[in-house]
Amino acid sequence: MRFFWKSVPSPVGTLTLIARDLALVAILWENESFPLFARGAVEQVTHSVLRKAETQLQEYFAGQRQAFSLKLDFHGTEFQKDIWQALRPIPYGKTETYARIAEKSGHSRAIRAAGAAIGKNPIPIIVPCHRVIGSNGKLTGFAGGLKIKKFLLELEGCQTQ
Repeated sequence: MRFFWKSVPSPVGTLTLIARDLALVAILWENESFPLFARGAVEQVTHSVLRKAETQLQEYFAGQRQAFSLKLDFHGTEFQKDIWQALRPIPYGKTETYARIAEKSGHSRAIRAAGAAIGKNPIPIIVPCHRVIGSNGKLTGFAGGLKIKKFLLELEGCQTQ
């Protein structure tokens, strides 16, 4: 399976988009290493999935898009995939707790493990892990950093603590 990548500027730093033939597989934060499964990916700035993802991200950052319409291909364990799927329906401008995500994924007793899986979300922003907060309403860990998490939530009109 071949993977392709493209770097794109954004208000949260340069993002690296990774795709395979018909689906987006990862969005990397600035200076984040390629995941093992995508090592050897080829730069291809004209790849249709990468161009579509770039356009939709630009629209999101401009306040013109609230939902993404991209085919996604998750690479992870079945548990991680369950958690990542539970993130997808969190509405724009709303937040959810780690406990509720664990519950919605069918793993209600695995809150810490759910938090770890959320932290390994390979497709941030599009799969909105930034919308997950602590049960006390406070911002908690985020792979892109709390400053970026706060920026994304404020972009969406969420109040943050």
